[in-house]
Amino acid sequence: MEKVLVLLLLALAVAYAVPDPRGLIINLEEGELCLNSIQCKSKCCHRDTGLSLARCAPKARESSGCSAFTLYGVYYKCPCERGLTCEVDKTIVGSITNTNFGICLDAGRSRE
Repeated sequence: MEKVLVLLLLALAVAYAVPDPRGLIINLEEGELCLNSIQCKSKCCHRDTGLSLARCAPKARESSGCSAFTLYGVYYKCPCERGLTCEVDKTIVGSITNTNFGICLDAGRSRE
């Protein structure tokens, strides 16, 4: 009986130790609460206003609003998807006040 109990406890310990692929702190899905963009699968932790809660959001698509970079890790507008560039006036004041918004453009088409 003691051996069965020990095996059961060992099996429970192994099952509990298997990591969840989603994660509790990193690798968060879209819509989940976040504190920094590094936590999200999309690498964009987005909030609507200064008082709203930040949630993971998809990156900005072509011709939509974007942010080039933020010092804080939380965006009011997400950065562009891969292959797109955020055409924005990149100033230090915009980075500090988080107001350096622009438009996502295809890098290949903008050169033509």
